[in-house]
Amino acid sequence: MAGYFLGIDAGGTMTKVALVDTDGNEFAVELAPNVMLLPHPGWTERDAEAMWRAACTSIRTLLERTGVAPGDILAVAPTGYGGGGYFVDAQGLPTRNGIVSTDTRTLPLLAEWNRTGTGAKLRSAIGQQTWGGQTLGLMAWIDRNEPEVAARTRHVLGCKDFLRLRLCGDISTDSSDAGCAGLLSVARGGYSLEVLQLAGIAHWAEKLPPLGPCTEVVGQVSDKAAAQTGLAAGTPVVRGVYDVVGCALATGVTRTDQLAAVAGTFAIHSTLHQEPCLDPLPTIQTPYPVDGLVMATMATPTSASNLEWLRRTMLAAEIAEAEAQGRSLYDLIHDKIAATLGQPNDILFAPFIFGGPEGAPAGLVGLRADSGMADILRAVFEGVVFSHRSDMDYLLSGRQSAQVGVIRLAGGAAKSPLWSQMFADGLRLPVELTEGNELGIKGAALCSAVALGLAPDMKTAIARMVRQGPSRTPDPRRLSVLDTKYAAYRQFVSLLVQLGIAPEEERPAQDA
Repeated sequence: MAGYFLGIDAGGTMTKVALVDTDGNEFAVELAPNVMLLPHPGWTERDAEAMWRAACTSIRTLLERTGVAPGDILAVAPTGYGGGGYFVDAQGLPTRNGIVSTDTRTLPLLAEWNRTGTGAKLRSAIGQQTWGGQTLGLMAWIDRNEPEVAARTRHVLGCKDFLRLRLCGDISTDSSDAGCAGLLSVARGGYSLEVLQLAGIAHWAEKLPPLGPCTEVVGQVSDKAAAQTGLAAGTPVVRGVYDVVGCALATGVTRTDQLAAVAGTFAIHSTLHQEPCLDPLPTIQTPYPVDGLVMATMATPTSASNLEWLRRTMLAAEIAEAEAQGRSLYDLIHDKIAATLGQPNDILFAPFIFGGPEGAPAGLVGLRADSGMADILRAVFEGVVFSHRSDMDYLLSGRQSAQVGVIRLAGGAAKSPLWSQMFADGLRLPVELTEGNELGIKGAALCSAVALGLAPDMKTAIARMVRQGPSRTPDPRRLSVLDTKYAAYRQFVSLLVQLGIAPEEERPAQDA
């Protein structure tokens, strides 16, 4: 079957649209920024309709730029961040701004649940942590603080599910999004009424969307959506998965000895299990659409987004230098860092610009009079790697942890030969890359391939559409140097925790 799958990926900072052919090749990409709304400290929101308009503009521009005919689009599938929430009325209109997964307004509520013992019961019921941007806590927060919104809300949707509602009118979700939301009994595979009762929102059960397979055609592009996007009315629309699962699928993770990692807004580490992993208890646990496996995930906002913060705030001279040379800022950065790798560098960076463990602030320590921006950039790259190592060590430290031999890496760091090698060195494991850039969208395309019958199951679709790219092997010359620096980093983080610790009433527990 000739043609393209169209995927929409609404992430933390950008809404991206891409075409992927039936062999898994990424043909073209278009993107538009998402405007973050910050109405109160700790709140991160988004205008849902503006996100949809950004997707519409990107789709139309993509079709016009590539000359691909709307009739050549075989199916459309959305993906997006997990957690947060989009709250709509009976007509599908938003009752408030969408909430992004980096939101922390629920921390006092989580602390209250912990004091009363409810938090431990919730974690036991959902087989994962409770965390600030989790949909479950946000529903309870809205019930308490915005009762008029709660009364008008008919459906609670994930990010991808809102986009699909606009595409074809479908109201549903899949088990990956429901699991990330903290609403699923992973062991049983359905919604947990016990969880809603414990959270004091049993009356919200009727607001949860029906569950269905990620590889199901759930509708067709409506006439209205066709006019807005340039797509052909009647094009099949597939349910899809949330972005962390999509990236794992697109990097070819199908076995329990592989670790799926994403270095983007969040540091993501995921392992596959035959049954739910409770020791250690992960941030997120959700069904995985391969061989009935379960995916355990650690997720912290401590990854490559720290470099974007540095670019916005401190790299004006480097941006000007790159422009003068007619090259990419990131190529310039990589060259500067590479030139320092043979030299000592004791600068430590804690990548907690968007939140650290137990309220720890971000920090930079070890600067001297002769420190230059190249030394600071290297410390930022290494600090992100060390944060990933800390999360990975936790995920692999328990009685039920997976026995991992290789990392499949996605996200911004995967696009950098230098940074991906630093990941291999700092995490002490081989790093395997896969072809393509927009891996969340490729995950959506894999769902479409199965939904249209081009592959009998997800594992077969992955074998056909996912191809391994370069591999990075740990450099033995760097291991001891990085081990020593990582030990110092851990001490540094412990001190930052003491400096930045949140008041007890605002701090959720981090273990079961």
